[in-house]
Amino acid sequence: MINKLVENIKRTNAPIVVGLDPTLAFVPEHVQKKAFAEYGETLEGAAEAIWQFNKAIVDCVYDLIPAVKPQIAMYEQFGLPGLSAFKKTVDYCKEKGLVVIGDIKRGDIGSTSAAYAVGHIGKVQVGSHTYAPFDEDFITLNPYMGSDSINPFVKVCQEEKKGLFVLVKTSNPSSGEFQDRLVDGRPLYEWVGEKVNEWGARCMGDEYSYVGAVVGATYPEQGRILRKLMPKAFILVPGYGAQGGTGADLVHFFNEDGLGAIVNSSRGIIAAYKQEAYASYGAEHFADASRAAVEAMVADITGALNQPKASWH
Repeated sequence: MINKLVENIKRTNAPIVVGLDPTLAFVPEHVQKKAFAEYGETLEGAAEAIWQFNKAIVDCVYDLIPAVKPQIAMYEQFGLPGLSAFKKTVDYCKEKGLVVIGDIKRGDIGSTSAAYAVGHIGKVQVGSHTYAPFDEDFITLNPYMGSDSINPFVKVCQEEKKGLFVLVKTSNPSSGEFQDRLVDGRPLYEWVGEKVNEWGARCMGDEYSYVGAVVGATYPEQGRILRKLMPKAFILVPGYGAQGGTGADLVHFFNEDGLGAIVNSSRGIIAAYKQEAYASYGAEHFADASRAAVEAMVADITGALNQPKASWH
């Protein structure tokens, strides 16, 4: 699947991923009203509203982007109907040719990790039948419990040619409480980056590994260091836009081939119509505002990457 991600990025010339992280506060009133008229002000109604919101945005941007990243918590908050909306979103995006990164941040050991892996990127056996339950292309993982936690996922990646993005240096302000702690004179995130390199060596695609890393846009210097420690790992970069990252901050996350990273924006795109820059679209045309926000993001990042390489390495 890493090969398809690379192909999609090359085809669109857009190293970005749209985070499909809907809350009802982002869903325009007319979309909510239509869903509630059919299902009532219920969990089913909320799930229908976020599904229709997602579908409209995907329909408007799928030709511009290589991938999407639905955050499962935004769906789980609406219970089983929300999880149904998550699955519908995954399936619809795959029908549109997009790579789907399930932002699930799982992390456990043994049979529990194996079950998470099977449920999200693998196949489960039921009698004489085999099913792919959620069937994302990539998922995000928390490595706090070490290799015991990650190895069951790597095994499924080897079997299914699916991918992982392991948290290494995250974009949130308090990430340094643990991640920046010195261990034998080096910050913990460097040790985790080296493990990502090690895990990834066991499942390589044509150019990059099936095991990537999450490194926040808000820490560009750490991104430069980790890029060198993990030359074959794709880096998923959150923190663009709403959290303060810009295209110029991100060039060090990429390799000199212009690949090796994919930058996420969630509310900056899906709730673009609420921003002053795109307010003219209005709530009725929220998906068109999202398309304009994607175009601006692509221009910002590719513009920075097209600067002379001597200026960013």
